[in-house]
Amino acid sequence: MARKATWQGLSDAELIERVDEAKEEVFKLRFQIVTGRLDNTARLKQAKKEVARAMTELRMREIQAAEALEAENV
Repeated sequence: MARKATWQGLSDAELIERVDEAKEEVFKLRFQIVTGRLDNTARLKQAKKEVARAMTELRMREIQAAEALEAENV
């Protein structure tokens, strides 16, 4: 699991790449659960949290950029 500082240190492109990778992993883990091949079911929860953390960081950056643009236009 990545710490908050680790997420903040990534570029936007890297974060988007991480989101894509984590979403793909969630999909594969769900498929494994349905077929009965997944031994570590806790990994699904971890993968979902990873997606959420990365998306939260992206959203925070989006809000900060919008606020900076608004402050610039005032």
